[in-house]
Amino acid sequence: MIAALLLAACGQAQPQARRDAAGFPFPDRPVASIVSSRWSTEPQRDLAHEADAVIAAAGVRPGMSVADVGAGEGYYSVRLAKAVGGRGRVLAEDIVPAYRDGLARRIARERLANVSVTLGRPDDARLPPNGFDRIFLIHMYHEISDPYALMWRLRAALRPGGRIVIVDADRDTASHGTPPALLKCELEAVGFRQIAQRPMPAASGYLALFEASGEPPRPAAIEACKA
Repeated sequence: MIAALLLAACGQAQPQARRDAAGFPFPDRPVASIVSSRWSTEPQRDLAHEADAVIAAAGVRPGMSVADVGAGEGYYSVRLAKAVGGRGRVLAEDIVPAYRDGLARRIARERLANVSVTLGRPDDARLPPNGFDRIFLIHMYHEISDPYALMWRLRAALRPGGRIVIVDADRDTASHGTPPALLKCELEAVGFRQIAQRPMPAASGYLALFEASGEPPRPAAIEACKA
């Protein structure tokens, strides 16, 4: 009887995996808070040729359809608009209503007819399915509170041959970065394959490219990566 009680107590003491309502695990690591709609000033970033370097490394071409997830003030959105040209399109998404509204005013002010702005959720960017050649997440992956759900749902928004483009700093998520090995683990957990990773000094970090691989796993089968 005592042994059975001890075993039951041990079983009760074992922590259960934290999951959202759809069954996706929450990350087993700190999530950085959203502190600003910008990563740095635009003149400083242009001086370093950040957007030029990232857009070139991502293989963006005129006529493509791209999404800027976590767009903030729209530094990449407006530069992607130029890169894809009049026959391309850009969907700029953010989860903070004030950021979305401010970006919408900027797009209207700069008369960027090939850019639209939308409001997403932490677990779902609400992108149309099969709609994008590239999906950008720049300096914000570490702020995603439900990354497995978000990235799993982004798979459906990619066209065949489409790629996820992530730029982040190589440091702990609590310090507003994501170690490359952790990023690779978390995306592989939802069915992506890393096809490239390279230093990106112009963006003070690294750039990683991913594409969908195989069938997406069931949410309940996804296990959170250890930081």
